[in-house]
Amino acid sequence: MGADASSDKAKDLARVEQKGLKSTGENRLNELLVQPAAAKGSVKFSRSWIDAQPKATGSAQWRCLAEALYFEARGETVKGQFAVAEVISNRVKSARFPGSICAVINQGTGKKYQCQFTYTCDGHAEVIAEPQAFARVGKIARLMMDGKVPALTEGATHYHTTAVNPRWARVYTRTTKIGVHLFYRHTWRTASN
Repeated sequence: MGADASSDKAKDLARVEQKGLKSTGENRLNELLVQPAAAKGSVKFSRSWIDAQPKATGSAQWRCLAEALYFEARGETVKGQFAVAEVISNRVKSARFPGSICAVINQGTGKKYQCQFTYTCDGHAEVIAEPQAFARVGKIARLMMDGKVPALTEGATHYHTTAVNPRWARVYTRTTKIGVHLFYRHTWRTASN
């Protein structure tokens, strides 16, 4: 490859990078550059630590995750809320589920009690009546989406409260219990050659 071709390739890469940075948005870039990001090991699973973190904002995907945490886990411990967020994240990464946070959360919505997350199909209006609790789960959602949280559930893609005993729990591998939630992942069987 000649010097001119190499220079053109570098210019093309620079243009792609600039386009990507512009699409991120100035506010988000400033957050990433100005605020020190929490390292994966520095997350503390306590209310006081979460409350001390800066206010969180984000995209529609962030809003979906924050709402899911609010309606599914706001009464849970902070660690339990992170674990529920991890389940949603694990589903997004899995080929067995939709590929975005909002799509995972709303999978099956519209069919009463056939959805993946009960609050989306229980027939009750979703009203955020506790702004402080929503601010807290919003911070958890932001940290999860930014990849700042160590794994808690050993790859879990399902969970339920200890108050229920769903049929599917008998065929999945239980990975952990955090607060009042039990976490599970599929029991995969692979063919041997």
